[in-house]
Amino acid sequence: SGAVYMPAEGEHRTLLDDAYRLFSLANPLHADAFPSVRQMEAEVVAITADLLGGGPNGSNPKVCGAMTSGGTESILSAVKASRDYMAEQKGIRDPEMIIGVSAHAAYWKAAEYFKIKLHVVPVRHDFRLSAATVRRYMNRNTAILVASAPGFPHGLVDDVKGIAKLAARAGICCHVDACLGGYCLPFVRRLGGRVPPFDFSVPGVTSMSVDTHKFGQAHKGTSVVLYCSPELRAHQYTRITDWTGGLYISPGLAGSRPGALIATAWASLVHLGEEGLMEATRRIMAARDTLIAGIGSQVPQLEVIGEPEMGVVAFRSRVINIYVLNDWLAARGWHLNALQAPPALHFCFTAMNAAAAPALVSALKQGVNEQLANPRAAADAARHGSAPLYGMANVTPDRGMVADFLVAYQDVMLMP
Repeated sequence: SGAVYMPAEGEHRTLLDDAYRLFSLANPLHADAFPSVRQMEAEVVAITADLLGGGPNGSNPKVCGAMTSGGTESILSAVKASRDYMAEQKGIRDPEMIIGVSAHAAYWKAAEYFKIKLHVVPVRHDFRLSAATVRRYMNRNTAILVASAPGFPHGLVDDVKGIAKLAARAGICCHVDACLGGYCLPFVRRLGGRVPPFDFSVPGVTSMSVDTHKFGQAHKGTSVVLYCSPELRAHQYTRITDWTGGLYISPGLAGSRPGALIATAWASLVHLGEEGLMEATRRIMAARDTLIAGIGSQVPQLEVIGEPEMGVVAFRSRVINIYVLNDWLAARGWHLNALQAPPALHFCFTAMNAAAAPALVSALKQGVNEQLANPRAAADAARHGSAPLYGMANVTPDRGMVADFLVAYQDVMLMP
C-alpha cells in the first residue's frame, strides 16, 4: 500500500533503469559538466507547474520551482523559504505555522528544524481541515498556513480555497501539500471526479509539494517543490559570496545530488505523458470504487472514513480490533498503513497494486469474520504483533513515553 507506485516489471521500469545507468555519474551541482541533467530538471519542474495552474497558459505563469529528494525535503524547503520570505516582507521574527492534525509528519520536522511555533489544529467531522478552524488560531506572528491535497492518513482534500483566502487576506504564505495528489488529482478531475480547487489556480496559494516518485511513477528519491514566484523561490537558495572555495550557490538543502534520479523522473513523465498518467489514474479510481463498494456491501463491520477524492481509502471499525485485523492481513502478505486518532487502516492504490482491489475486499471480509467467530483468539492477538503497540499509543496520555519507545525502535532498526 503506497510503497511502490509503478509496475515492478515491464517497459516503463526497464526504461527508467536504463536512464539511471546512463546518468549514474551525473551531479547537477556541476551544471556546466552535466547540462542535460540541468535541462531535465527544468523540464520536470515546467511539466509539473503546467499541470497545477502554472505554465504559459495557466492561472499564474510565474510558477517556478526545483527538484528535491522527496516529499519531506520539498516540504522543508517550502517552509524554510516561506519563513524567510515572511521575515523579509512582513518582519515576522517569531514565526508560527498552522497545520491540521492530518497534515504530514514532515511539518513537525520543519518546525523543529527551523524554529517555528507549530499549531496543530483539529479537522472537521469529515476529517478535512476547514478555514473556519484555521482562522481561530491566526495572529500577528502567523507566517504559514498549510493545506493538504490530499492528507496522507485519510486521502481527503482540505479546504484549500478557504485556507488560501485567509492567507491572501493576511499577506502570508499558504503551502499546499500535494505530494500524493499532484500527479493524480488533475486527472481525476478530467475523468469527471469531484476534486475541489487545490493548486495555483486558487488565489493565495504560494507553494506546493508534488512527488514525482509517487504517482509520477519515477524511481524513489525525487519530488518537486513549486513556488508562486521566483522571489519566493530565491529564499530556498543558499548563496555564499565570501567562501575561500569560490562563489557558491545551491538551490536547496543538498549540495551534490544524484543526476540519475532527475533523469529517471524526466524519463517517467515524458514516457507516460498525460495519456499514461490518465490511464493509471483511471485504473486507480476503479480500484478505489471497488474497495469502497465492497466494504459497504460485504464488510459492514468496517466504515470508510470520509469520501476520498483519489485512491487512498481509510477505514475504521467500531466492532472489531482494527490493529488485530492489520496483523492478520500482514501475515497473509498484505501491507496496509496503520493510523491513529481514530484507530484505522488505509490502503493506497497505485499502478502497481490497483488490480488487487477485489482480493483485498475478500481478505478484509475473511479477516473480520475470523475475529468475530473467535473473540478469544482475537483478544490474544491483541497482545502480540503491532496491535499492542498501536493500542498502547492510542490510550497512553504520556506522549513522551511513546516517543521514547519510537527512539528505541529506530535505534534497533539502525543496528547492523
